[in-house]
Amino acid sequence: MPSNPSDVRAPAVAGRFYPGDAAVLDAEVTRLLATWAAPRPRLAVMAPHAGYVYSGPIAGRNFAATAVPRRVIVLAPNHTGRGARAAVWARGALALPGDAVPVDEALADAVVGQAGLVADREAHRFEHALEVELPFLRAQCPSVTVLPIILGPLDLAGCEAIAGALARATEHLAADEVLLVASSDMNHYLDDATTRRLDERALEPLLALDAAALHARVLDEDLSMCGVVPATVMALWAKARGATRAELVAYGTSGDAFGDRDRVVGYAGVAID
Repeated sequence: MPSNPSDVRAPAVAGRFYPGDAAVLDAEVTRLLATWAAPRPRLAVMAPHAGYVYSGPIAGRNFAATAVPRRVIVLAPNHTGRGARAAVWARGALALPGDAVPVDEALADAVVGQAGLVADREAHRFEHALEVELPFLRAQCPSVTVLPIILGPLDLAGCEAIAGALARATEHLAADEVLLVASSDMNHYLDDATTRRLDERALEPLLALDAAALHARVLDEDLSMCGVVPATVMALWAKARGATRAELVAYGTSGDAFGDRDRVVGYAGVAID
């Protein structure tokens, strides 16, 4: 743990989005990761960030199929509106029940000051979208370190600038030495059939690795994909790293959890090679 307690981000949603007890959390993540395909190296993945009872099976299937290296960049949207538009938690660690995930301070130093990325903790304090990915990453790689970035609304040029900064910061790393995770849920609070149809509209350009089309379609068609900016940056960064294909590993809606199909949220697990 860091010597300065203020460098450790406290969990914001432990006990709500995922178990607050360390042993129970470990058992739950192990269950969600079980029985799926053997992990293999990926350039990037997109995973949902709702409570595990809703989106955990989708996230678990995606992370189970992903070989998580020691260095991971995690991009998440800003749901709270707090802090900077492109906020890096640049020092210390991110606490989880019974443990903490260290920040990759070398990567943070390489990106802070570029493309509007700033060291800012306020955007991170109460944001759930990055935090809920950490137990899966830790389970797949106990020695994992992360570069945590919260992104607010950005136009395509802003996404391109951040993807370029991340590409420069990681150009010295082999493809299997760093993973980028984009945290995003899909369409929100419409009926199940409509949600699935609208999610197909957003997933089509993403699976084609067409970042510009993804960004434009979500905005032009008013799709409520909360992590469109992280997903756009992910696609741009992956293409810069030589990506050639994207795969929909898993998809579902919150209606799958309890059967209520009238007002759901969509969840997708996407992997990029």
